[in-house]
Amino acid sequence: MRLNTRFGQYGGVYAPESLIPILTEVERGFIQIQKDAAFQIRLQDLWRNYAGRPTPITHCERLSQELGRDLYLKREDLLHGGAHKTNNALGQLLLAQYLGKTRIIAETGAGMHGVATAMIGAKLGMDVTVYMGAVDIARQAPNVARMKLFGANVVSVESGGKTLKDAVNEAMRDWITHPDDTYYCFGTAAGPHPFPLLVRYFQSVIGREARQQMLDQTGGLPDAVFACIGGGSNAIGMFSGFLADTSVKIYAAEAGGKGLDTPYYAATIQKGSSAVFHGMHSLFLQNEDGQIMEPHSISAGLDYPGIGPEHAHLHDIGRASYLSATDDEALDAFEILSKKEGIIPAFESAHAVALALRMAPEFPAGAKLLVNLSGRGDKDLDSYMTLRGLA
Repeated sequence: MRLNTRFGQYGGVYAPESLIPILTEVERGFIQIQKDAAFQIRLQDLWRNYAGRPTPITHCERLSQELGRDLYLKREDLLHGGAHKTNNALGQLLLAQYLGKTRIIAETGAGMHGVATAMIGAKLGMDVTVYMGAVDIARQAPNVARMKLFGANVVSVESGGKTLKDAVNEAMRDWITHPDDTYYCFGTAAGPHPFPLLVRYFQSVIGREARQQMLDQTGGLPDAVFACIGGGSNAIGMFSGFLADTSVKIYAAEAGGKGLDTPYYAATIQKGSSAVFHGMHSLFLQNEDGQIMEPHSISAGLDYPGIGPEHAHLHDIGRASYLSATDDEALDAFEILSKKEGIIPAFESAHAVALALRMAPEFPAGAKLLVNLSGRGDKDLDSYMTLRGLA
Protein backbone atom coordinates (compact mmCIF):
# COMPACT_ATOMS: atom_id res chain seq x y z
CA MET A 1 0.00 0.00 0.00
CA ARG A 2 1.25 3.50 -0.90
CA LEU A 3 -0.21 6.82 0.16
CA ASN A 4 -1.06 9.62 -2.23
CA THR A 5 2.03 11.81 -2.51
CA ARG A 6 0.22 14.83 -3.95
CA PHE A 7 -2.09 17.65 -2.95
CA GLY A 8 -3.42 18.69 -6.33
CA GLN A 9 -0.31 19.51 -8.34
CA TYR A 10 1.89 19.97 -5.27
CA GLY A 11 3.92 17.63 -3.08
CA GLY A 12 5.76 14.60 -4.40
CA VAL A 13 9.14 13.09 -3.57
CA TYR A 14 12.14 14.98 -4.94
CA ALA A 15 15.07 13.43 -3.11
CA PRO A 16 18.45 11.83 -3.83
CA GLU A 17 18.23 8.19 -4.86
CA SER A 18 19.94 7.15 -1.63
CA LEU A 19 17.08 8.65 0.41
CA ILE A 20 14.22 6.97 -1.44
CA PRO A 21 14.44 3.65 0.49
CA ILE A 22 14.59 5.59 3.77
CA LEU A 23 11.56 7.71 2.91
CA THR A 24 9.73 4.55 1.86
CA GLU A 25 10.59 2.99 5.22
CA VAL A 26 9.15 6.04 7.01
CA GLU A 27 5.99 5.86 4.89
CA ARG A 28 5.50 2.16 5.65
CA GLY A 29 6.02 2.78 9.35
CA PHE A 30 3.55 5.66 9.25
CA ILE A 31 0.91 3.42 7.66
CA GLN A 32 1.53 0.69 10.25
CA ILE A 33 1.43 2.85 13.38
CA GLN A 34 -1.97 4.27 12.45
CA LYS A 35 -3.36 0.77 12.97
CA ASP A 36 -1.04 -0.32 15.79
CA ALA A 37 -3.05 -0.31 19.05
CA ALA A 38 0.02 -0.32 21.31
CA PHE A 39 1.54 2.65 19.49
CA GLN A 40 -1.70 4.63 19.69
CA ILE A 41 -2.13 3.89 23.41
CA ARG A 42 1.44 5.04 24.09
CA LEU A 43 0.99 8.20 22.01
CA GLN A 44 -2.29 9.14 23.66
CA ASP A 45 -0.85 8.48 27.13
CA LEU A 46 2.17 10.73 26.51
CA TRP A 47 0.04 13.45 24.93
CA ARG A 48 -2.20 13.43 27.98
CA ASN A 49 0.11 12.73 30.92
CA TYR A 50 3.40 14.19 29.65
CA ALA A 51 2.49 16.93 27.19
CA GLY A 52 -0.72 18.07 28.89
CA ARG A 53 -3.40 17.56 26.25
CA PRO A 54 -6.09 18.59 25.74
CA THR A 55 -5.09 22.25 25.71
CA PRO A 56 -7.95 24.64 26.58
CA ILE A 57 -9.88 27.24 24.63
CA THR A 58 -9.69 30.70 26.21
CA HIS A 59 -12.31 33.40 25.63
CA CYS A 60 -10.62 36.82 25.42
CA GLU A 61 -13.23 38.77 27.36
CA ARG A 62 -11.73 42.25 27.25
CA LEU A 63 -10.70 42.14 23.61
CA SER A 64 -14.05 40.61 22.65
CA GLN A 65 -15.87 43.50 24.32
CA GLU A 66 -13.76 46.01 22.38
CA LEU A 67 -14.13 44.18 19.07
CA GLY A 68 -17.83 43.44 19.36
CA ARG A 69 -16.94 39.92 18.24
CA ASP A 70 -16.00 36.94 20.41
CA LEU A 71 -12.29 36.17 20.20
CA TYR A 72 -11.13 32.72 21.33
CA LEU A 73 -7.64 31.25 21.58
CA LYS A 74 -6.67 27.60 21.21
CA ARG A 75 -3.93 27.47 23.83
CA GLU A 76 -1.09 25.46 22.31
CA ASP A 77 1.19 27.81 24.25
CA LEU A 78 0.19 25.85 27.37
CA LEU A 79 1.45 22.55 25.96
CA HIS A 80 4.57 21.15 27.64
CA GLY A 81 7.52 22.78 25.90
CA GLY A 82 5.54 25.93 25.12
CA ALA A 83 4.29 25.28 21.59
CA HIS A 84 2.41 22.98 19.23
CA LYS A 85 5.72 21.44 18.14
CA THR A 86 5.46 18.91 20.98
CA ASN A 87 2.56 17.14 19.22
CA ASN A 88 4.62 16.31 16.16
CA ALA A 89 7.92 15.62 17.90
CA LEU A 90 6.30 13.14 20.28
CA GLY A 91 4.66 11.28 17.43
CA GLN A 92 7.72 11.21 15.21
CA LEU A 93 10.15 10.12 17.91
CA LEU A 94 7.82 7.28 18.85
CA LEU A 95 7.76 6.37 15.16
CA ALA A 96 11.56 6.49 15.10
CA GLN A 97 11.64 4.02 18.00
CA TYR A 98 9.10 1.86 16.19
CA LEU A 99 11.48 1.79 13.19
CA GLY A 100 14.45 0.91 15.40
CA LYS A 101 16.29 4.21 14.99
CA THR A 102 18.51 5.40 17.84
CA ARG A 103 19.69 8.83 16.65
CA ILE A 104 17.46 11.83 15.93
CA ILE A 105 18.25 14.89 13.86
CA ALA A 106 16.06 17.96 13.46
CA GLU A 107 16.09 21.46 12.05
CA THR A 108 14.73 24.49 13.89
CA GLY A 109 14.11 28.18 13.29
CA ALA A 110 12.42 29.76 16.31
CA GLY A 111 13.84 26.90 18.37
CA MET A 112 10.51 25.46 19.49
CA HIS A 113 10.77 22.37 17.27
CA GLY A 114 14.34 21.93 18.45
CA VAL A 115 13.24 22.24 22.06
CA ALA A 116 10.40 19.76 21.56
CA THR A 117 12.68 17.24 19.85
CA ALA A 118 15.42 17.61 22.47
CA MET A 119 12.91 17.41 25.31
CA ILE A 120 11.25 14.25 24.03
CA GLY A 121 14.60 12.77 23.09
CA ALA A 122 15.56 13.14 26.75
CA LYS A 123 12.26 11.55 27.80
CA LEU A 124 12.74 8.57 25.48
CA GLY A 125 16.51 8.23 25.92
CA MET A 126 17.47 9.08 22.34
CA ASP A 127 20.51 10.95 21.01
CA VAL A 128 19.46 14.28 19.43
CA THR A 129 21.30 16.70 17.12
CA VAL A 130 19.57 19.96 16.15
CA TYR A 131 20.63 22.12 13.22
CA MET A 132 19.93 25.83 13.68
CA GLY A 133 20.99 28.86 11.65
CA ALA A 134 23.54 31.12 13.32
CA VAL A 135 21.18 34.11 12.97
CA ASP A 136 18.41 32.21 14.74
CA ILE A 137 20.78 31.01 17.47
CA ALA A 138 21.58 34.65 18.25
CA ARG A 139 17.93 35.76 18.42
CA GLN A 140 16.55 32.66 20.17
CA ALA A 141 19.14 32.19 22.93
CA PRO A 142 16.67 30.95 25.60
CA ASN A 143 15.60 28.06 23.38
CA VAL A 144 19.20 27.18 22.56
CA ALA A 145 19.90 26.97 26.29
CA ARG A 146 16.89 24.68 26.79
CA MET A 147 17.97 22.35 23.99
CA LYS A 148 21.45 22.04 25.49
CA LEU A 149 20.02 21.43 28.96
CA PHE A 150 17.98 18.56 27.53
CA GLY A 151 21.24 17.08 26.26
CA ALA A 152 20.94 17.89 22.55
CA ASN A 153 23.88 18.79 20.35
CA VAL A 154 23.04 22.14 18.76
CA VAL A 155 24.91 22.70 15.48
CA SER A 156 25.25 26.29 14.28
CA VAL A 157 24.68 26.55 10.52
CA GLU A 158 26.89 29.24 8.98
CA SER A 159 25.96 28.75 5.31
CA GLY A 160 23.55 30.80 3.20
CA GLY A 161 21.36 33.20 5.13
CA LYS A 162 22.06 31.27 8.36
CA THR A 163 18.34 30.75 9.02
CA LEU A 164 15.74 27.98 8.78
CA LYS A 165 16.14 26.95 5.13
CA ASP A 166 19.88 26.52 5.68
CA ALA A 167 19.26 24.41 8.77
CA VAL A 168 17.00 22.14 6.69
CA ASN A 169 19.77 21.80 4.09
CA GLU A 170 22.31 20.69 6.70
CA ALA A 171 19.91 18.25 8.35
CA MET A 172 19.19 16.67 4.95
CA ARG A 173 22.92 16.25 4.31
CA ASP A 174 23.33 14.56 7.69
CA TRP A 175 20.45 12.15 6.97
CA ILE A 176 21.90 11.15 3.61
CA THR A 177 25.22 10.39 5.32
CA HIS A 178 23.75 8.42 8.26
CA PRO A 179 20.64 6.63 6.97
CA ASP A 180 20.85 3.39 8.94
CA ASP A 181 20.53 4.54 12.55
CA THR A 182 19.23 8.11 12.08
CA TYR A 183 15.70 9.46 11.85
CA TYR A 184 15.03 13.01 10.61
CA CYS A 185 12.26 14.55 12.72
CA PHE A 186 10.97 17.11 10.22
CA GLY A 187 9.36 20.05 11.97
CA THR A 188 6.76 21.34 9.56
CA ALA A 189 4.13 20.10 7.10
CA ALA A 190 6.52 20.34 4.17
CA GLY A 191 9.43 18.45 2.64
CA PRO A 192 9.33 15.22 0.63
CA HIS A 193 6.47 12.75 1.03
CA PRO A 194 5.48 11.40 3.54
CA PHE A 195 6.40 14.33 5.83
CA PRO A 196 3.51 16.67 4.87
CA LEU A 197 1.03 13.88 5.64
CA LEU A 198 2.94 12.68 8.69
CA VAL A 199 3.17 16.10 10.34
CA ARG A 200 -0.48 16.83 9.50
CA TYR A 201 -1.47 13.55 11.17
CA PHE A 202 0.24 14.37 14.47
CA GLN A 203 -0.83 18.04 14.47
CA SER A 204 -4.47 17.33 13.58
CA VAL A 205 -5.14 16.79 17.28
CA ILE A 206 -5.30 20.61 17.51
CA GLY A 207 -8.20 20.90 15.08
CA ARG A 208 -10.10 17.90 16.47
CA GLU A 209 -9.93 19.27 19.99
CA ALA A 210 -10.71 22.85 18.99
CA ARG A 211 -13.79 21.89 16.97
CA GLN A 212 -15.29 19.87 19.81
CA GLN A 213 -14.37 22.47 22.42
CA MET A 214 -16.07 25.25 20.48
CA LEU A 215 -19.21 23.13 20.17
CA ASP A 216 -19.11 22.33 23.90
CA GLN A 217 -18.33 25.86 25.11
CA THR A 218 -20.26 28.01 22.66
CA GLY A 219 -22.89 25.71 21.22
CA GLY A 220 -21.63 26.07 17.66
CA LEU A 221 -18.69 26.26 15.30
CA PRO A 222 -16.57 29.40 14.95
CA ASP A 223 -17.27 31.73 12.07
CA ALA A 224 -13.56 31.82 11.25
CA VAL A 225 -10.29 30.24 12.33
CA PHE A 226 -6.87 31.86 12.12
CA ALA A 227 -3.31 30.52 12.33
CA CYS A 228 0.14 31.81 11.51
CA ILE A 229 2.03 30.05 8.75
CA GLY A 230 5.63 29.49 7.80
CA GLY A 231 5.98 25.93 6.53
CA GLY A 232 2.52 25.26 7.88
CA SER A 233 2.33 22.69 10.71
CA ASN A 234 0.26 24.53 13.33
CA ALA A 235 -1.97 25.94 10.59
CA ILE A 236 -2.73 22.60 8.95
CA GLY A 237 -3.25 21.10 12.41
CA MET A 238 -5.93 23.67 13.18
CA PHE A 239 -7.44 23.84 9.69
CA SER A 240 -7.79 20.06 9.40
CA GLY A 241 -10.55 20.11 12.00
CA PHE A 242 -12.66 22.56 9.98
CA LEU A 243 -11.96 21.90 6.29
CA ALA A 244 -15.22 19.99 5.89
CA ASP A 245 -17.24 22.75 7.59
CA THR A 246 -18.00 25.09 4.72
CA SER A 247 -19.55 27.66 7.07
CA VAL A 248 -16.15 28.21 8.73
CA LYS A 249 -13.83 30.62 6.98
CA ILE A 250 -10.13 29.80 7.21
CA TYR A 251 -7.31 32.36 7.33
CA ALA A 252 -3.54 31.95 7.47
CA ALA A 253 -1.24 34.81 8.46
CA GLU A 254 2.00 34.88 6.52
CA ALA A 255 4.96 36.98 7.62
CA GLY A 256 4.73 40.29 5.79
CA GLY A 257 8.04 41.45 7.24
CA LYS A 258 8.66 45.10 6.54
CA GLY A 259 5.93 45.14 3.90
CA LEU A 260 5.23 43.36 0.61
CA ASP A 261 6.39 46.45 -1.31
CA THR A 262 9.92 45.96 0.13
CA PRO A 263 12.41 43.08 -0.34
CA TYR A 264 11.89 42.04 3.29
CA TYR A 265 9.06 39.56 3.80
CA ALA A 266 8.34 35.83 4.02
CA ALA A 267 4.89 35.78 2.42
CA THR A 268 5.23 32.78 0.11
CA ILE A 269 1.63 32.44 -1.08
CA GLN A 270 1.37 36.10 -1.99
CA LYS A 271 4.84 36.60 -3.45
CA GLY A 272 6.08 33.12 -4.34
CA SER A 273 5.92 30.92 -7.43
CA SER A 274 6.05 27.25 -8.33
CA ALA A 275 9.33 25.41 -7.76
CA VAL A 276 10.94 22.25 -6.40
CA PHE A 277 12.98 22.71 -3.20
CA HIS A 278 13.59 20.76 -0.01
CA GLY A 279 12.21 17.60 -1.59
CA MET A 280 8.78 18.92 -2.64
CA HIS A 281 6.96 20.79 -5.37
CA SER A 282 5.30 23.83 -3.83
CA LEU A 283 5.44 27.63 -3.84
CA PHE A 284 8.68 29.40 -2.96
CA LEU A 285 10.12 32.89 -2.90
CA GLN A 286 12.43 33.17 -5.92
CA ASN A 287 14.39 35.82 -7.75
CA GLU A 288 14.15 36.40 -11.49
CA ASP A 289 16.75 33.67 -12.08
CA GLY A 290 14.76 31.09 -10.14
CA GLN A 291 17.10 31.14 -7.15
CA ILE A 292 15.53 30.81 -3.68
CA MET A 293 15.36 34.21 -1.99
CA GLU A 294 16.23 34.95 1.62
CA PRO A 295 12.99 35.65 3.53
CA HIS A 296 12.64 38.16 6.34
CA SER A 297 10.53 38.23 9.48
CA ILE A 298 11.03 39.18 13.11
CA SER A 299 9.67 35.69 13.71
CA ALA A 300 12.33 33.01 13.25
CA GLY A 301 9.65 30.34 12.93
CA LEU A 302 8.02 32.07 9.94
CA ASP A 303 11.34 32.98 8.29
CA TYR A 304 11.08 30.30 5.60
CA PRO A 305 10.97 30.89 1.81
CA GLY A 306 8.40 28.17 1.08
CA ILE A 307 5.13 26.68 2.20
CA GLY A 308 3.82 23.15 2.67
CA PRO A 309 2.19 21.60 -0.42
CA GLU A 310 -1.24 21.13 1.16
CA HIS A 311 -1.41 24.85 1.88
CA ALA A 312 -0.49 25.69 -1.71
CA HIS A 313 -3.36 23.42 -2.79
CA LEU A 314 -5.85 24.92 -0.32
CA HIS A 315 -4.96 28.34 -1.70
CA ASP A 316 -5.44 27.16 -5.29
CA ILE A 317 -8.91 25.75 -4.60
CA GLY A 318 -9.93 28.77 -2.52
CA ARG A 319 -10.69 26.89 0.70
CA ALA A 320 -8.29 29.00 2.78
CA SER A 321 -7.21 32.64 2.50
CA TYR A 322 -3.53 33.44 2.93
CA LEU A 323 -2.92 37.05 3.96
CA SER A 324 0.05 38.79 5.49
CA ALA A 325 0.77 40.59 8.74
CA THR A 326 3.80 42.86 8.96
CA ASP A 327 6.46 42.92 11.65
CA ASP A 328 4.91 46.06 13.12
CA GLU A 329 1.42 44.55 13.17
CA ALA A 330 2.75 41.45 14.92
CA LEU A 331 4.56 43.57 17.52
CA ASP A 332 1.36 45.54 18.15
CA ALA A 333 -0.61 42.31 18.60
CA PHE A 334 2.12 40.98 20.90
CA GLU A 335 1.57 44.03 23.12
CA ILE A 336 -2.22 44.07 22.89
CA LEU A 337 -2.72 40.43 23.88
CA SER A 338 -0.23 40.80 26.73
CA LYS A 339 -1.81 43.98 28.13
CA LYS A 340 -5.47 43.13 27.52
CA GLU A 341 -5.53 39.41 28.35
CA GLY A 342 -2.34 38.66 30.29
CA ILE A 343 -1.12 36.24 27.60
CA ILE A 344 2.26 36.69 25.89
CA PRO A 345 2.14 35.12 22.41
CA ALA A 346 5.12 33.94 20.42
CA PHE A 347 6.04 36.33 17.59
CA GLU A 348 4.78 33.62 15.23
CA SER A 349 1.37 33.45 16.91
CA ALA A 350 1.20 37.24 17.14
CA HIS A 351 0.89 37.32 13.34
CA ALA A 352 -2.32 35.27 13.57
CA VAL A 353 -3.65 37.49 16.37
CA ALA A 354 -2.85 40.57 14.28
CA LEU A 355 -4.76 39.19 11.29
CA ALA A 356 -7.77 38.28 13.45
CA LEU A 357 -7.85 41.79 14.94
CA ARG A 358 -7.64 43.34 11.48
CA MET A 359 -10.33 41.08 9.99
CA ALA A 360 -12.76 41.28 12.92
CA PRO A 361 -14.74 44.29 11.59
CA GLU A 362 -15.54 42.32 8.42
CA PHE A 363 -17.64 39.88 10.46
CA PRO A 364 -21.07 40.64 11.94
CA ALA A 365 -21.38 41.65 15.58
CA GLY A 366 -21.20 38.63 17.87
CA ALA A 367 -19.23 36.51 15.39
CA LYS A 368 -16.91 33.88 16.87
CA LEU A 369 -13.26 34.09 15.81
CA LEU A 370 -10.84 31.34 16.85
CA VAL A 371 -7.06 31.86 16.77
CA ASN A 372 -4.55 29.08 17.17
CA LEU A 373 -2.09 30.48 19.71
CA SER A 374 0.69 28.17 18.56
CA GLY A 375 3.32 29.14 21.15
CA ARG A 376 4.22 31.30 24.09
CA GLY A 377 6.36 34.41 23.82
CA ASP A 378 8.98 34.06 26.54
CA LYS A 379 11.58 33.32 23.88
CA ASP A 380 10.83 36.62 22.11
CA LEU A 381 10.92 39.04 25.04
CA ASP A 382 14.52 40.15 24.48
CA SER A 383 13.83 40.74 20.79
CA TYR A 384 10.66 42.64 21.62
CA MET A 385 12.49 44.93 24.04
CA THR A 386 15.21 45.60 21.45
CA LEU A 387 12.80 46.20 18.57
CA ARG A 388 10.70 48.58 20.66
CA GLY A 389 13.79 50.41 21.92
CA LEU A 390 13.15 49.38 25.51
CA ALA A 391 16.31 47.38 26.11
